[in-house]
Amino acid sequence: MSLESVRAFLAEHAPDIAILEMDTSTATVALAAAAHGVEPGQIAKTLSFRQGETAFLLVARGDARIDNKKAKAQFGGKIRMLSPEEALDLTGHPVGGVCPFGLATPLPIYCDISLKDFTEVVPAAGDLHAALRISPDRLAQITTATWVDVCTL
Repeated sequence: MSLESVRAFLAEHAPDIAILEMDTSTATVALAAAAHGVEPGQIAKTLSFRQGETAFLLVARGDARIDNKKAKAQFGGKIRMLSPEEALDLTGHPVGGVCPFGLATPLPIYCDISLKDFTEVVPAAGDLHAALRISPDRLAQITTATWVDVCTL
């Protein structure tokens, strides 16, 4: 179901982008980087958070970490990661396949400026074995994401 929702999203918003399905798991940054032959930073990890009553997604480069001070300032308070169950319920995607495409629930999406270090990034595509290649600007454009600066390397 999750992979199909991503296919439907791409068919509508970016029909030229192909989903890459792998034989091996790409559920972690290290596994995804090895499977796709890219450096870990090029993996666009999608993290799910809540600040107060608002859940949202943050897409950042694979080797970046959240800077708590920057995140608190950007999002108006302390953020906490959603549990795997909460993430699955809200996004429709399992942890390891969470992405900003084909979401079960409309959520605010943010892209960290760290993604702009690359001309092409590799986000998951709703499944532990699927991803796609896309430029950071196009990723933000098709998901109507807001650019933020909340990570550190």
